[in-house]
Amino acid sequence: MESLLDMLRTFGAEILARPEGPFAFRFILQPLMSLLMATRDGIKDARTGRTPYLWHIASTDPQSRRAAVYEGLRSTGRILLLGVLIDGVYQYKVMGGLIRPLEALAIAFILGFLPYLLFRGPIARLARIVLRRKQSAGQ
Repeated sequence: MESLLDMLRTFGAEILARPEGPFAFRFILQPLMSLLMATRDGIKDARTGRTPYLWHIASTDPQSRRAAVYEGLRSTGRILLLGVLIDGVYQYKVMGGLIRPLEALAIAFILGFLPYLLFRGPIARLARIVLRRKQSAGQ
């Protein structure tokens, strides 16, 4: 049990040290790219009348939830892959050749998928408002 706690402490300390080290640009680049994908998909949701993404995932049946999560992962897949690769290079350079794949996956998920998950729904809501205003102005 003590070794697990030590691993978690090391994991937390190493993750918190990343924004100050080399490759810090990814802490801006990955969420920005994720936000762009969320914007694209949120606008598409607004046009097709789909429910907000996070709400859809939280309130639907397991089959639809799985499909929705897969859709989000497919949209952010390249961002996640790039994040894992960049973090692997970071680990190799900073930790002297030691690579921890679970840390790389955690960082890629936090920077690449979490912003997508959080912003796709609000962007869809804003897009619906804009689309309604355009439709009512055009009539």
